[in-house]
Amino acid sequence: MGRFLAIVASLMTVASAVALYALKHDTRRLEAEVQATERAIEKAQSDIAALKAERAWLGRPERIDNLAREQGLAPIRPEQYGRIGAAP
Repeated sequence: MGRFLAIVASLMTVASAVALYALKHDTRRLEAEVQATERAIEKAQSDIAALKAERAWLGRPERIDNLAREQGLAPIRPEQYGRIGAAP
């Protein structure tokens, strides 16, 4: 009976070691996935900040005014306004 318990205890020890190794492997894999996701989030946030800065630079009124004048556009004149009743 003592030998049987020793064999069962040995098998349970080996099974526990295998389960612990599998759990450790899965934990490291998940940790790597989390780190990759965090890096992707940081890159996306950096890209968003850069795009917001670029949008702010492109939307400056003095820049748009110069581009419009280069294309021959000008501010609206009073005679260009129409009346609501005059529309077809």
